[in-house]
Amino acid sequence: MLPPDTGEEWLAVGHESLPVGAAYDWAVQPHCGAVVLFSGTVRDNAEGRSDVEALTYEAFEERVVTVFSDIARETRHRWPDVGRIALLHRLGRLQLGESSVLAVVSAPHRPEAFAAARYAIDALKSSAPIWKKEHWEGGDAWGTGAQEIVPPNSVPTVPQ
Repeated sequence: MLPPDTGEEWLAVGHESLPVGAAYDWAVQPHCGAVVLFSGTVRDNAEGRSDVEALTYEAFEERVVTVFSDIARETRHRWPDVGRIALLHRLGRLQLGESSVLAVVSAPHRPEAFAAARYAIDALKSSAPIWKKEHWEGGDAWGTGAQEIVPPNSVPTVPQ
């Protein structure tokens, strides 16, 4: 996954490892004094399980970037001073410790950078057509906590 040559948004889904450092570097801008980077990583547990070994992510790939664009638009509506936004998600089988999702937001000040990044990852989890399967020794199952997909503008902002 490579950053875009132009523009203020980097929105992508794919099977490659996520470029955590490159996403941070891309988000830095002279007029923005804050960059918040959230990286969701594969952990060894899930609701009711303490032996998760890996995750597999699948998506309705044709829709994911469109939804990411809707999330970026809504983020800018709620925090008009936001600089750059990166929403990146990995697909396929991931091992413990690997990054599965990045939400990166730059803004002039830290309060709006934190709030916008929090909203962006929450909206991604609630709105993007991406699903995960948990793997453990002797079995696997689709992840717990699945929910109906909702439009990004219906995802609440967490109070500061």
